[in-house]
Order: sequence, then C-alpha cells, then structure tokens
Amino acid sequence: MICSHEVEHMCKVAKGPNHGPAPIPEEGKWVKAYEIKDISGLSHGVGWCAPQQGACKLTLNIKEGIIEEALLETVGCSGMTHSAAMAAEVLPGKTMLEAMNTDLVCDAINVAMREIFLQFVYGRTQSAFSEGGLPIGGGLEDLGKGLRSQVGTMYGTGCKGVRYLEMSEGYVTRMALDENDQVIGYEFISLGKFLEAIRRGENADEALKKFTGSYGRFAEATKYIDPRED
Repeated sequence: MICSHEVEHMCKVAKGPNHGPAPIPEEGKWVKAYEIKDISGLSHGVGWCAPQQGACKLTLNIKEGIIEEALLETVGCSGMTHSAAMAAEVLPGKTMLEAMNTDLVCDAINVAMREIFLQFVYGRTQSAFSEGGLPIGGGLEDLGKGLRSQVGTMYGTGCKGVRYLEMSEGYVTRMALDENDQVIGYEFISLGKFLEAIRRGENADEALKKFTGSYGRFAEATKYIDPRED
C-alpha cells in the first residue's frame, strides 16, 4: 500500500476495541456481515425512473449472497416490462454485488435494485426473523392465486368524479351508485382465477359467472355504471 510522505513519517498508534460490524437479523439468526456471502433473506425494493413515468417492485430471495429467486412487477411504462423480462432472466445466479453493478436497462429497475440492496445490508428483510428463511418460491407466493400482481387503477376528474378500473380483487366491470350518485360498491372479475379456469377447460361463460363478485352495498344501488364507458 502506498502512503503519502506525511503519513509515512507518522508514528504508529495501536488500535483499541475492534468488535466488528453490528449483527443484523437474517433468517432467524444474528449475523455479522463481512462479505456478500454473509447476506441471506427475502425482501422487496421499489424503484422509479427519472421522469417518474413508471415504477418497479423488485422481490429477491437471496441465499448466502446469491440471488436464487427474482420477481419483478412493473406499472406505468410499457418499455419497463421488456426490461423486467430481461432482468428476471439475468438476476438469478448473480451475487447481490454483481446485480448492483449490472445495467438492468430501465432506471426504475436499477433504482429498485439499489433500494433492495439497502434492505438486505441493514437487515430489514421480510424473512429476518424466520428461521431458515423462506424457500425458493416464497417470492412467487406474493402474487396469490392466479399469479397476478396486486394492481389498483383509479381515475378521477373534478367534473365527472371517480372511476374504479381495477382493484386488488380484479378487473372492475360495474360501479354501484346510490340515489345521490355516490359510490357504494363495485362488481369485479377475478381475472387470474377466470383465466386459470378457462385453461383447465371450463366453459368461458360459466367461468365468468363463477369468478364475478361484488364488494360493498352493490345490490342496493339505484344505478350501475360501466367505469370505462359511462
């Protein structure tokens, strides 16, 4: 190691206490992390691009520093979905440090990688106190039945009011209004379950009825509107 002239002529002062890094919780253990391979867990990071046109939620399941599972969920930008397809392919098998220094093409995904890195190295993982962590596939379970992201899409204007387009339950087909034209409920199709049923060979019309539901005081409405047409 090269030292400057001033440092070279300094006398040495002995180092006092050296207890290493503070331990962080990882998969039911307290771990002093010295190297990338000391990091394990499952966590999430959310990122956004410079114009803030879209956002990405990144879920990683890391075992001994290696990304074993990656889930990417994107919203608001069509180009980001294509970048996410590439990222889902290239991230598994990389160390967390490699992933941090991999160009994931999309700003939002790169920022999500940075944010999730902080979650891991500071011990803020979802599986911090889960003994043995979560199995590979734990990230996929976040999607629930039908393997669809939890998406909410709402739109509102001052002159025409609110429109519910998609809720966590599914695609909204009708909104229920009372005598004052206030929203009191909505009807939805659970798209993931609906499409799974069709894949299994069920009749589409029967599957549609089976996986159409409602929320709130839907049956008590004085008026129903299609949020995309009315």
